[in-house]
Amino acid sequence: MRLDKFLKVSRLIKRRTVANEACDAGRVLVNGRPAKASLNVKTGDVIEIQFGTNSVKVEVLDVQETVKKDDAKELYRYL
Repeated sequence: MRLDKFLKVSRLIKRRTVANEACDAGRVLVNGRPAKASLNVKTGDVIEIQFGTNSVKVEVLDVQETVKKDDAKELYRYL
């Protein structure tokens, strides 16, 4: 699954276009490297998102095309 779509489905970022812009700006790292929005996300990847001065680091536990809002938190784990 594409990185921008995973960020939207997991609800780490609300909109796919915002996720796309964050990737283009270099604020999203996958396994310690700046990632493009088209990067293929796999189980076990570590995603770090920089929001201004804050940073969120999560590990991908599952990749699904669609999930309900309540189940979205099961796709990742905070580190």
